Amino acid sequence: MATTANDMRVGWVISHNGKRFAVTSITKVKPGKGGAFVQADLRDIDSGNKGGDRWRAEDKVEKLMVEDVECQFMYTDGTDSYFMNLSDYEQFTLPNDSLGEQVKFLQPEMKVMANFVEGHPVSINLPKTVTAIVAETEPALKGQTAAGGGKPAILDNGVRVQVPVFVEQGEKIVVNTESMEYVERAK
Repeated sequence: MATTANDMRVGWVISHNGKRFAVTSITKVKPGKGGAFVQADLRDIDSGNKGGDRWRAEDKVEKLMVEDVECQFMYTDGTDSYFMNLSDYEQFTLPNDSLGEQVKFLQPEMKVMANFVEGHPVSINLPKTVTAIVAETEPALKGQTAAGGGKPAILDNGVRVQVPVFVEQGEKIVVNTESMEYVERAK
């Protein structure tokens, strides 16, 4: 199924240059001069080799038909992540390096969609948002307001995000797993 490169998402499986690739990260760039483009990190499904490529936002990308299966993340041992298929309770592993930045957002018992190609798991799709705890951030300065922009923060999973100045260390926040941006305070 052909779609525009601008619609491409992490976790997709695409056909590119005659090979099958899992998309591990995406950066969308809109320069001041010239057209917008999409930079993607890719992992060859068959060989495991990593690489990347760049497309103009309007270029067509061939998304492969994959079987989406609801699974549950169980644990990681540092090199592999272990999942359980919720329909038949079969367990499978995916190498952490094939999951890219997604592995940092995995939490025990989290439900994810696993993408299977020809009966083999190749990638996962995380929920759009997850809750994380702010492990480190600078304290707000007196007189600083919410309109003042943001400040850097490190989450309990090691991910760096920009948060509003009113967010303090130890607070739970909601983070978008695709853009790795702050969404809101967790309720």
